[in-house]
Amino acid sequence: MKLEGIININKPKGITSFDVIRKLRKILKERRIGHTGTLDPLAEGVLVICVGKVTKLASLIEAKSKTYIAEFEFGYKTDTYDVTGNIIEKTENFIISKEKLINILKKFEGEIKQIPPMYSAIKVDGKKLYELAREGKEIERKARKIKIDYIKLLEFDAKKAKIECKVSKGTYIRSLIYDIGEELECFATMTSLIRTKVGKYNIKNSFTIEEIEGNFIKNNIDFLLRVEESFDFNNIEIKEKIKKNMLINGNKISYKGENGYYKIYFDNKFWGIGIIENNYLKPYKYFNIE
Repeated sequence: MKLEGIININKPKGITSFDVIRKLRKILKERRIGHTGTLDPLAEGVLVICVGKVTKLASLIEAKSKTYIAEFEFGYKTDTYDVTGNIIEKTENFIISKEKLINILKKFEGEIKQIPPMYSAIKVDGKKLYELAREGKEIERKARKIKIDYIKLLEFDAKKAKIECKVSKGTYIRSLIYDIGEELECFATMTSLIRTKVGKYNIKNSFTIEEIEGNFIKNNIDFLLRVEESFDFNNIEIKEKIKKNMLINGNKISYKGENGYYKIYFDNKFWGIGIIENNYLKPYKYFNIE
């Protein structure tokens, strides 16, 4: 059975994103499987998986905004910025009002710069930061521009809180909570994290690994979604054989239209993503149709 498409997985807490891929490769008997943005072992929720040639489009899906629900406690901070790490500093005497917290949260909305945590997969000089952190090393990290569309306070009881936030690619919720604690001058540490949305993929429509395995055994692959559903770009249908061949070979073709991304179709079949620039259409991310 040839598999090609997107799977909206509900990753459980306690395993890595690559653990999910390993399990799916075994279940689906397909090597070409990749994720579109990792979740820490502590985190759970939406993990968008690409299957087959669709893996070539993973970076475009990864770039979409993400929504999280996070819980955190006040009064201490850890080296990982979450409860899986070692406590490195505590404070006993602090008073936080709901109003003060709401005002602090507003400071983080919009375009801001965020310093990623040492315990992250970001590479510096070819080595991942978490590898350096495990060696007891801490290096200076460059602040990265991110965007936080909103932060809503869902629960608060003076010692802990729960928030919902919608953020851009590259945002570390652990770092956001750490920075909130620094602003409050009492420290804060993330205790749980659920990713509820990635682009249009919602946790309400996600599948557990067990559900996928059960369905696949019954030859039911309704969990496999068409990749073009991930993108809101306008469609372009290419009918001329010479133009198809030019695009397949990575060349641009003359095509009048507004600058931007488009979904390209050959014979009513999705082929990939293209870009129009100055009345020329060129392939951006694509895969051949056999």
